Amino acid sequence: MIATETYSNYLAILKSELVPALGCTEPIAVAYAAAKARVALGAMPERAELRCSGNIIKNVKGVTVPNTGGLKGVAAAAVAGVVGGDAEKGLEVLAGMGPAEIEETGRLLAAGFCSVRLAEGVEGLFIEARVFAGKDSAEVVIEGTHTNVSRVSRNGELLAGAAPGPGPGPAATCGDASGPPPAAGKGDRKSLNVRDILEFARAVRLCDVGELIAGQVRMNSAISDEGLSRHYGVDVGKTLLKCFGGDVKTRAKARAAAGSDARMSGCAMPVVINSGSGNQGMTASLPVIEYAKEFGASEERLCRALVLSNLVAIHQKTTIGRLSAYCGAVSAACGAGAGITYLSGGGYEEISRTIINTIANVGGMVCDGAKPSCAAKIATAVDAAIMAHHLSAEGKVFGEGEGLVMGGVEGTIASVGRMGGVGMRATDLEVLRIMTGS
Repeated sequence: MIATETYSNYLAILKSELVPALGCTEPIAVAYAAAKARVALGAMPERAELRCSGNIIKNVKGVTVPNTGGLKGVAAAAVAGVVGGDAEKGLEVLAGMGPAEIEETGRLLAAGFCSVRLAEGVEGLFIEARVFAGKDSAEVVIEGTHTNVSRVSRNGELLAGAAPGPGPGPAATCGDASGPPPAAGKGDRKSLNVRDILEFARAVRLCDVGELIAGQVRMNSAISDEGLSRHYGVDVGKTLLKCFGGDVKTRAKARAAAGSDARMSGCAMPVVINSGSGNQGMTASLPVIEYAKEFGASEERLCRALVLSNLVAIHQKTTIGRLSAYCGAVSAACGAGAGITYLSGGGYEEISRTIINTIANVGGMVCDGAKPSCAAKIATAVDAAIMAHHLSAEGKVFGEGEGLVMGGVEGTIASVGRMGGVGMRATDLEVLRIMTGS
């Protein structure tokens, strides 16, 4: 029996995390900051200045900004946000870009409208957008999460502070006054643990999560279909199916990879994200969806498996951090593996073994920014999760004290989180230096 407080907290986490986003979330966050800065200025800027953390620069450098005609980079995202961005749409800020806006974005970009600097000594997610028109200027700062606006000012005067962007909206209720209260806020992620996540997935009322999960299934499946039907990147998803056949293991990898193929190459279709990442949202959902089809699982069982998968992924990212040198595909694939084990009838022990086996294998895969090769990393991580699931089904798990495996599933998640969030900081800086030629 799950406690009422835990139920409400976990529901709030899901509702704050599983939101639609158009395009890779780092360039979209840049565009969102720039769009809000233009609104604060109250006029079309004459120039813009962006100051971003290394992780933002790394994750924007190689990915195509959607609805820009194939442009890449921080400056392109910022200019697009200024020219055609709708700040009211949050992570779908560039949904309204048309031919005229694309042409103007290219013209201003070529004219040097926007300058970009590294924010020295700032870790994680940080974006500062400043825009200028005559003697007037405006500034917007986003930090921590992709829509968390911590500062808005005009001519140095604070207009708003700690004013997050569009949220998930009110929680669904089931009309049962005796049930858990509606979820509110973003939830306390530090309270997440695998045992309670599983209990929540088993107990959650479908009217509280059904629409949310159905949106994830619908949007993420649609962009995967797109990635399998057209050419994007190096066609990782299509190649997997062509070369390895159509068994469920290959389909699970290919579906997730194909979504990333499309998304990283600028496909203007929304996805439901996880931990601020579209790639992680697709990795945590699409393999589970494919296994549910294979098993003939009901919509309810798929929904509960996806609740489990998403929360397991979020649990790991809480200790690692949203942006780091640790590839988030591993955390999301762990979630997918847990969801697949649940669909197979596994309980707490089997799910725990799947998680341990996955991160003991590919934990520490390096993130070198968002770009088309993310699709291949996703396929690798999902492959590891599927193998971990089968090992678990045989009762096998990597042992205590073997590398970072320690303290059961929670201890192993904590140790890998420490490695990714603390130990890989120097790796993150070196990756950035290599990518920027510094």
